[in-house]
Amino acid sequence: MVYIILGNGFEEVEAVAPCDILRRGGVEVKFAGIGGTLITGSNGITVQAECTVEELDLDSAELIVLPGGLGGVRSILGCETAMNAVKAAYESERYVAAICAAPTILAKLHITDGKHATVYPGMEADMGGAIMEAVDAVRDGMVITGRAPGAALDFGYLLLETLKGAETAEKVRGGMVYQH
Repeated sequence: MVYIILGNGFEEVEAVAPCDILRRGGVEVKFAGIGGTLITGSNGITVQAECTVEELDLDSAELIVLPGGLGGVRSILGCETAMNAVKAAYESERYVAAICAAPTILAKLHITDGKHATVYPGMEADMGGAIMEAVDAVRDGMVITGRAPGAALDFGYLLLETLKGAETAEKVRGGMVYQH
């Protein structure tokens, strides 16, 4: 199971595109909302989450994904349940992923210390001890990061490749006629 944590003000494309790619690849994905199940993104698009962060089942989680969007990042940082879930997932050797401004959440938890990571341009100073890469998406062990909304597809394919292998990711990429 993959959980994508949504807080009000999240960046919609960074949540929906990876969700779509993962589901096309046969991965079960649930949106987990902070403060309820109807969560409005930074561009006014409201998404119906399947559960709240309090209902997230860490025992079934293979991966927790954090979309960016400054409001969404603030929502996650302000939610003890969400922060504890990310920390517990990583400490239980499950994948954690974040895109755009959200890798700064992983940095605050010291998850990216000594790891290759990317973040929205200009936010590198907020990444603590991470080894910064100027790429759209990067994986270092159990940590996956993406750069910005424009990297949402590459980020999604890297998540799928991580969970289901390169062949599945290439099949989905081909079916979507994605050539990057």
